[in-house]
Amino acid sequence: MKKLVFAFLLGVFSVAVNAQTTPQKTATAKVVTKQVVDIACGECQFKMKGKDCELAVKIDGKPYFVDGKGIDDFGDAHGKHGFCNAVSKAEVTGEIVNNRFKAKEIKLLPVKK
Repeated sequence: MKKLVFAFLLGVFSVAVNAQTTPQKTATAKVVTKQVVDIACGECQFKMKGKDCELAVKIDGKPYFVDGKGIDDFGDAHGKHGFCNAVSKAEVTGEIVNNRFKAKEIKLLPVKK
């Protein structure tokens, strides 16, 4: 009988331990307000790993893929001055969440000659 009670208590304890959830890491966000950054194709210009040509910005020397705007939203990415062939400057606002830049606004700056 003692063995049966012990096995029952051990089983209940095991279920209770497995039912505990580990706390999820909360996504920390770094707000970016009106900052001039480099903008281009993450794979072609910033040598980031990805599956396809995707818009990226370089903030404080670190590149981030962009959510909220596409690489062709500013013209042909594979054109002569497109993001896959040249790095441009842009004024951006948004936030960095989970190593991605969530764009609120991207304003391309004119090319200086």
